[in-house]
Amino acid sequence: MRAYRVHTSESVSEGHPDKVADQISDAVLDAFLARDPQARVACETLVTHNFCLVAGEVRSEAPLTRAEVETVVREKIEEIGYSREDEGFYYGSPIDIRLHSQSQEIAKAVDKGDRRKQGAGDQGMMYGYATRELAEFVEGAGGYIPAPICFAHRILAAMAAERKSGRASWLRPDGKSQVSVRYDAGGKPVGIERVVVSNQTEHGTPPARLRALAERVVRDVVPRELLGDEDSSRRLLVNPSGKFEHGGPAVDTGLTGRKIIVDTYGGMAHHGGGCFSGKDPSKVDRSGAYGARWLAKNIVAAGLAERCEVEVCYAIGVAEPLAIRVDAFRTVARGITQDEIETWVRENVDLSPGGIIERLDLLQPIYQLSAAYGHFGREPRDGFFTWERLDLVDEIRKRFGLSAAA
Repeated sequence: MRAYRVHTSESVSEGHPDKVADQISDAVLDAFLARDPQARVACETLVTHNFCLVAGEVRSEAPLTRAEVETVVREKIEEIGYSREDEGFYYGSPIDIRLHSQSQEIAKAVDKGDRRKQGAGDQGMMYGYATRELAEFVEGAGGYIPAPICFAHRILAAMAAERKSGRASWLRPDGKSQVSVRYDAGGKPVGIERVVVSNQTEHGTPPARLRALAERVVRDVVPRELLGDEDSSRRLLVNPSGKFEHGGPAVDTGLTGRKIIVDTYGGMAHHGGGCFSGKDPSKVDRSGAYGARWLAKNIVAAGLAERCEVEVCYAIGVAEPLAIRVDAFRTVARGITQDEIETWVRENVDLSPGGIIERLDLLQPIYQLSAAYGHFGREPRDGFFTWERLDLVDEIRKRFGLSAAA
């Protein structure tokens, strides 16, 4: 019997049609929040051949005009890299804006006047997850997410950086990656099984050119201890379908919210089913998941557990979570029980929508940056990715009598 298991995760690039839709939705959200931090936005986007549709509900004391929304959309499409009319989708393609007012019933259920009493914007369950499996290989926030999704994101981000810098101007925006990681019986990553890199290229680009770039990027991204021997290139598949010259929304329709596993933990943890992009933080699909990630990461970073999943569930219009669950997967530190951790969370951590929004400073226009290459495992900086902060660690250690070394 094998003493290891393999887990696989995929990522998609910022030019993938579904990610184009996510980024547009979050760009529109950011534009509303920049003008009115209390704006309520639920924005969905569809992109397809030579067309973009933006629809949803909004409520704001300083709303954007249709023309202003259209400008935001066109700028985002151009920024991603779709700037050529002959490709079948670009920033000048027709755009239809169908934003309408938020339901008054929802507004009354959510807004209570006092932020501490703010009701959840919807029902549902949200999950946050953290693991120390990459701590010895990857510094910072990336050390607290599963290896397969971490490397899949970083490969594509590096490929995009090559394109945008001009060093690989023959690359086009659409792309995918997939990484299979081998784990030992104790859940520690011990090697890379396979890597897939697919990237759209200019017409006539030699396959060997893309392969050479992909090999270099994989070597740069994946720690040598996991990549293994020098013949690691045999475990790399590059554009296995053959030519990949036609891509993006011109050939594949994209929708907001179709890459929720890419956005989170690559299938390593549970998912409640709701997407993040295009939703202001009153929607617990977003704020609840961010709060749960923040809490799980702090629990792991404090040394209470090697792995942790936090589940929180809400009812629309109700401020307090209906249930909170902490699962440390039998990795709790010696002398501490999982029940003790869960009790401490319930009694000391405010996971109401208002509490999460205030603690993580979520009423900022910070979301479009999160809409590609994952919402988690990114360094907190300049007000972005505040849910990656480790500002609860000292409090946790003090409560449970743990030292920094522990």
